[in-house]
Amino acid sequence: MMELKTKIWMTGALEWFAYIGDGEVYLGGREVPYPLQDGDTWKNRFGDVFRVIGGEIVLLGRSGRPGEHW
Repeated sequence: MMELKTKIWMTGALEWFAYIGDGEVYLGGREVPYPLQDGDTWKNRFGDVFRVIGGEIVLLGRSGRPGEHW
């Protein structure tokens, strides 16, 4: 099992957040892989793309908001 260096937490609404840099960042909900492993990549509902690199969650950028399916 990998040691994650980024502080993360889940809210009562089952949404994941993390401290990345100096701020609190929304990681996503069900789209966040669990357990997190080095190399995992995902996109949250706002289009922010994250990857686990060397035990840290890195915000790679925004790739455009994915479509919502109702």
